[in-house]
Parts: sequence; structure tokens; C-alpha cells
Amino acid sequence: MKRLTVDIIIPTYRPQPSLREVLFKISGQDYPVGHILIINTEEKYWDPEISKDIPNVEVFHIPKSGFDHGASRNMGAGFSDADILIYMTQDAVPYDRKMVRNLILAFRRPMVKIAYARQIPNEHCHIIEGCIRNFNYPEKGCIRTIEDLDEYGIKTFFCSNVCAAYSHETLRELGGFPRPCIFNEDMIFTGKALKLGYAAAYVPEAKVIHSHNYTNIQQFHRNFDNGVSQAMHPEIFKGIRSEGEGRKLVHETSRYLRSVGRGYLIPQLYAQSFFKLLGFKMGRAYRHLPKSIVRACSLNKEFWDYQNPEETDEEE
Repeated sequence: MKRLTVDIIIPTYRPQPSLREVLFKISGQDYPVGHILIINTEEKYWDPEISKDIPNVEVFHIPKSGFDHGASRNMGAGFSDADILIYMTQDAVPYDRKMVRNLILAFRRPMVKIAYARQIPNEHCHIIEGCIRNFNYPEKGCIRTIEDLDEYGIKTFFCSNVCAAYSHETLRELGGFPRPCIFNEDMIFTGKALKLGYAAAYVPEAKVIHSHNYTNIQQFHRNFDNGVSQAMHPEIFKGIRSEGEGRKLVHETSRYLRSVGRGYLIPQLYAQSFFKLLGFKMGRAYRHLPKSIVRACSLNKEFWDYQNPEETDEEE
């Protein structure tokens, strides 16, 4: 098998100096990375010092009106001729020098066209968020195909562009990520690929440090957009319930909190879960809500300003 070439694509917006650590650790990987392609929203927020003296970094600036979760990532793919494209976010820090190598190893299986990494909570992570990270990104890896849909439900299509690798050829074949896209461009593409007979791998040996301590309101906004994305793509999500995974997560997290003497945090867990579910349900029903309410509930408010959300790829 030939050595697969790799480029890394990172969309950024108002990047912090901590992005320099991400770029530095990418450049120090023990598997060669050809280019680090940064799709930066709003040039005025970019500090050239972030990438100074780090080799093979290319920065492309776009206006805020030009950002879209799917289209911006497709733009990055257009600047690359690598075999494998690894998408990352600006706050995902490679855990070690083997992150890229471990992702690439998944592609030794011919039907694997997508591979995503494990997310390790950072040192400031709240215990509940840490439980959620460990639930979604366990120590054991797996390879999923469409045949697993009855067993795993929506989890079959799970993937995260916080750190995920894709066959560039398959990206082209399937027309890239959906656009416009408010959320879940990774899961939508994965669902489409699996329905065509391909497979996706979860590779826990490939690790990034990444977590957030979101407030209940932030969870509401994120899950509203999650619900919108699922409503916009019935060809992927219709008939597949998402709530089952949420109930399982709450049950396992509650049990863990009790086991470590932190049962007093369970009401906080329930409150967070309520806001998640409320946001998701409202997002799924966004077409029945006034536009002003939709925009107020959404995390990605610019999506409604600059895009026509009804013009999805499937309707063109």
C-alpha cells in the first residue's frame, strides 16, 4: 500500500494565541503532513504571529458572510490534492505525535473512508462534561457500517470534525459536505457515505484534547441547531430517534456521579439535559416557528442572515 498523503484543514474565527500550540503540535507529528490549510473568517481577526515560522501553513481569508460549516470545509478541500484530508477545529490540541498516524492506519481497510479521533477532556473540564466526553469517546474503537443502524441508531452516523479524517476521493465522489449547513456537516456526510456502502472508523488511539464547559443556555442553542440540521436532512435522519442515546448518557452519568460521591450534581445534569432536549425539539420544529424566534434560538445566527436554509443540496 502506498504512503497516503495528508493535508490538515482548520476553519478559524477570532483564533486565540493557543492556536499556535495546535499548529506546532501538528507540525511535529511523526507522520508527514503536507499542508496545514486555514480557512479564516474575517482577516481583521487574524494575527500572523500565530503561524509565524511554522512550516507549510497557508491561510485563506473569507468574509463572515461567506462562512458555512459545509461550504468552508469544501473550500479547504479545493486547495488540496492530498489523499486524506484531516479536519480539525482551532481548539483541538493533538494529544501526542501519533495522532495523524493512528487516523491514517484506519484507511488500511478498503471500505473505511472516514475516521475520527477520541476527544480527551482538558484540565479545566467540569466532571459532568468529562463524563459526556467519555461516553461519546470511549477507550474501545469500532468500525460502523449501515448494517449497524438497528443496533446503534443515530450513533451509527456519529463523527466529529473536531478531528476527523476523510478520503479525499470519497469527498469528491459524494459532492463534499452539505451546504448550506448549520450543524452536523460531519454526521450528514458520514450518513450519506454509509448508505452508499462505505464504513466509518472510531480510532481512540488518535487523541485530541478538547472540551467545553457550556452553560445551559449555550447547550440549548447548540442543540437547537442540531435539531435544525436533522430536520433539514430527512434523507439521513428520518425515522432515526436520537433521544435514546441521550437517556442512556444521563443514566450512565448519574450512576458515575453517585459512585464518586458527587450525587449532588445530578440535578445539574438533569437541568442541562432538559435544555438540550428542549433546544433539540424546538430545532426539529423550526419550520413552524416565527423567523425571529428561530434566529433567537440559534447558535449560528449568521446562518439565517446570509443563507437560504431551504436550499439544501438535495433540493437543487
